[in-house]
Amino acid sequence: MKKDIDFQPVTGVKLAIAKEIVNGNEEWSVYIINLNLIELHTVMITSKGYGNINGEEKKTSVLRHMIQELGSESVAKVEPIDPAVFVLNNEFWVSYYILDQIFDKKFIFTEGSMDPSNVRMIPELGLEGVLHR
Repeated sequence: MKKDIDFQPVTGVKLAIAKEIVNGNEEWSVYIINLNLIELHTVMITSKGYGNINGEEKKTSVLRHMIQELGSESVAKVEPIDPAVFVLNNEFWVSYYILDQIFDKKFIFTEGSMDPSNVRMIPELGLEGVLHR
């Protein structure tokens, strides 16, 4: 059971939503960044969006991703993201193993966090976006 698992605090793992220009078009994607000096194994990420638009409750589909191994001090693209969902809360639940220890963290890009005033250069990606720590 989950209550029997000793979850350690997550350090050195970040999520970012960043944009790049592809064939003249702006494309946004979600990235996982491993700043640790050790690789992550069996990285599982679920994503979903939820919130209100014009007083109406909206939810996106739940997407699931698996990255078998994310090397030390490396980055992986998780999924593309449509800017139309930036008006929602975008939640990413990340679980992974370091050696035999499981780590688990929920990252939430809240409604409005993707406002252009929050967009900065993310050195690990070499792209502009919003970094969640």
